[in-house]
Amino acid sequence: MNQEATQPVADKKRLGEVLLEQGAITQDQLSIALREQQNTTNKLLGAILIDLGFVTDSIIRDALTQNTGQQSIDLSDAVLDSESIKIVDQALARRHTILPLSYDKEENHLTLAMADTFNIVALDQIRAQNDASLKITPILASEEAIIRIIEQFYGFDLSIDGILHEIETGEIDFDSLQDSDKGYSHPMVRLINALLADSVQRGASDIHFEPEEAFLRIRYRIDGVLRQIRSLHISYWPAMVVRLKVISEMDIAESRIPQDGRISLSLVGRQIDFRVASQPTTYGENVVLRILDRKKGIVQMEKLGLTSEDLSLLQLLLARPEGIILVTGPTGSGKTTTLYSVLSHMNTEGVNIMTMEDPVEYPMPLIRQSSVNEGVKMGFGEGIRSMMRQDPDIILVGEIRDNITAEMAFRAAMTGHQVFSTLHTNSAIGAIPRLLDIGIVPDLIAGNLIGVVSQRLIRQLCSDCKEEIEASDVEKKLLGVSHRKESIKIFKSVGCDSCESQGYKGRRSVIEILKVTSEMDDLIASRATTREILALAKSHGFSPIADDACRRVLDGTTTMDEISRVVDLTDRLVD
Repeated sequence: MNQEATQPVADKKRLGEVLLEQGAITQDQLSIALREQQNTTNKLLGAILIDLGFVTDSIIRDALTQNTGQQSIDLSDAVLDSESIKIVDQALARRHTILPLSYDKEENHLTLAMADTFNIVALDQIRAQNDASLKITPILASEEAIIRIIEQFYGFDLSIDGILHEIETGEIDFDSLQDSDKGYSHPMVRLINALLADSVQRGASDIHFEPEEAFLRIRYRIDGVLRQIRSLHISYWPAMVVRLKVISEMDIAESRIPQDGRISLSLVGRQIDFRVASQPTTYGENVVLRILDRKKGIVQMEKLGLTSEDLSLLQLLLARPEGIILVTGPTGSGKTTTLYSVLSHMNTEGVNIMTMEDPVEYPMPLIRQSSVNEGVKMGFGEGIRSMMRQDPDIILVGEIRDNITAEMAFRAAMTGHQVFSTLHTNSAIGAIPRLLDIGIVPDLIAGNLIGVVSQRLIRQLCSDCKEEIEASDVEKKLLGVSHRKESIKIFKSVGCDSCESQGYKGRRSVIEILKVTSEMDDLIASRATTREILALAKSHGFSPIADDACRRVLDGTTTMDEISRVVDLTDRLVD
């Protein structure tokens, strides 16, 4: 397919020409995309430009709308009616990347979201399955958004059940075959693919395959909490684990030692990576997959969920031309997402950003990313030393683990670079004694540490079923509003179909940001206690993470039970 495929109307300009005129891309970028298009099949120029990181999806949609004069739609808040879903079946929707939005029965009129509004074949097939007189109004929409909503409304559950039935009986499940563009494949291959796609569609961050004596437990970590999804007979597991090992390039003959692997698949319309780890256990190998969704891993800094005060403070820290900023928190607290969002915010042609990670989780355009490789003695320390000779402006060190890494990171900050890294501590203030414990001298910390961001992720209440209640006296004290005489209304979780009876849907961050001032530098250099540093920080307006968490309860975002699960509130009970 060539560039003209996106613009079949003779009097319309080509998409590339429109983007060039708008200044959205350069001639070099267009040439690269067109060259890439020659090596692909059935891929539109706009999709290739997005994949290469040259433009965003919204830029392509706006350019096509302007050039063709057609109506477009943002599907982020789309609501579908059940009647329209019946008009277009699952296989047809996936094959042509189309989404039925609404259906007027009296007028026999279907409104259809399409990634390519000139796909006549798709329109003909819809009429062939329904009524030749069906009126169809195509509306331009994002390909990624269409695929995401297709998975949301059509789902994979029935497909998984059909594949399991096929394995047991030998009867071919044609519904699951329709989901694949590659025709027939072994049912075990389709089972693993369906489970991986189902986990991504549900928004899971991890998949756990846990063998017991008589059955296999499959659990997803959704919104930070493990949830059992299915239980299969243990006889399925040997073939499943072999398939997982094959696609993650592990040794299928070795089951006595832990192994690590990686899978990269195109699921639900986008590239998804999985980091795979196996562990021998009593009843067989336990396998855990970490889901690395590039689209979700990189979000705009303004969409991290920070308050306006915290966002302004973070932008103030980023304005410093040199120094080190640390992000702290336990595993799974969103540290990597925050750092990538910051790098994305600072990523322009005018700066050279380099990273040393273990491993690289989300590839980003323009940024030079490297992975730690202990096999060739390429650790964090050696990596930073090498990057210093690459003329960097900004350096990201995946994690400060030891003295060598910490020293190299601080020396990079001393020599005029902005350095970002993560550290495992329980609080922002706790980063200072942790650095001292690693072996960094106070004089090196003072003057080079710009600030510390500490964060956790809390589950948000489902807006469809949350229930208002009155806060008890203990809860009022924990929330810091015991001085108020009137009743305080907060919410509790209930559970409904929308949130799969969990009571919560989605997560957001709670955060504390410590700005290291010159006065604080003096305290650090003199080895002051943590209590003294905290007192000074509070006098300058520092707000602990517990305050941010309590604010989320008072504004109805989450519950007391949820913030108590992730944030220590015991100090707030002390008079």
